[in-house]
Amino acid sequence: MKFLSRLEPVAYAALRIVSGFLFTCHGAQKLFGSFGGHQASIHAPLMLVAGIIEFGGGVLILLGLLTRVAAFIASGEMAVGYFMAHAGKGFFPIQNGGELAVVYCFLFLFIACRGAGKFGVDKS
Repeated sequence: MKFLSRLEPVAYAALRIVSGFLFTCHGAQKLFGSFGGHQASIHAPLMLVAGIIEFGGGVLILLGLLTRVAAFIASGEMAVGYFMAHAGKGFFPIQNGGELAVVYCFLFLFIACRGAGKFGVDKS
């Protein structure tokens, strides 16, 4: 499958763009109540901060703008979210419902290390 290696830059760009878009949608749920979500209130400041990181960070990751910083912060938010909301419900993510948080955490850590890549504003 060596022939796929030449598609790596485009595949990475698709990974960054799609994951950034999906993360933006999670933030839109929290901030605006979009997509069937529940809008966070000022009485839940951690949810507001999470919504801002997810919406703003998702847009930056999608665009490939300030990618490394945005992805690093998003990765940290997902790690904190996992331990605050999921870890206490069981040891394994499959048991505690935290699979998506773990996947996002490590995906954004990889993006933070790799940078924007092809089609990113940063061009790194």
